[in-house]
Amino acid sequence: MKRTIYIFSILCVCILGCANSVEFSEEFKDQTSGKYLYNMDDVIEVYYTDNQPFLKWRGGTMEPVVVDTNEFFVADMYDKLRFVQHPETGERYLSIIPKENPDSIRYDYLKVSNDYKTPSTYLKEGNFAKAQEGFLAIKAKDSTTTLFNEREFNSRGYRYLRDKKYDDAISVFKMNVALFPESDNVYDSLADAYLRSGDSAKAYSNYVKAYELNTGNDRAKAYIEAYSQKEE
Repeated sequence: MKRTIYIFSILCVCILGCANSVEFSEEFKDQTSGKYLYNMDDVIEVYYTDNQPFLKWRGGTMEPVVVDTNEFFVADMYDKLRFVQHPETGERYLSIIPKENPDSIRYDYLKVSNDYKTPSTYLKEGNFAKAQEGFLAIKAKDSTTTLFNEREFNSRGYRYLRDKKYDDAISVFKMNVALFPESDNVYDSLADAYLRSGDSAKAYSNYVKAYELNTGNDRAKAYIEAYSQKEE
């Protein structure tokens, strides 16, 4: 492990030592500044301060080493990158330079509009409809995606419940139902939110669904029985 770190450190020093002093044109900076889709719920933002490019990614700011006019080494990503434009579509990309064949062209991270928002961004902003739409689109493309999970959304919903933000909690739990309709737990949580908000009828219907999916759900069973007796 120490030897690997040492070799990587030497590599960084070599790259820094070999880096050219490149003056980027305003046209190049205009064409390459902006957001690039790392995945459907994650973007890399490229911007320039004076003549130095920077990348914002996952809450951090990275300062790539400029190796050549259109070649950058990003230590945090362990990759060399360049900007490319697709010859047929005209779309721009931030792309990895393959180590085994650096002359080959890849189209990795598509450039998107500056006002592009990921589903997670919409979720943080409280735009639950847009967040749900985006997450469903991700799942439609990859049903086994690990970009989001039921537990994280459930935790967010309960944070809203603790703050008595019932409408927000219900919206998040309903999104979880849309994304994970075969899970009894999502219906159980939605039922709980409706119950705390004072809507016993909707709580009942969701506890019924939770119990249908899992007859071992004692809480759902107890509520269904109590509600049925009351209605009689």
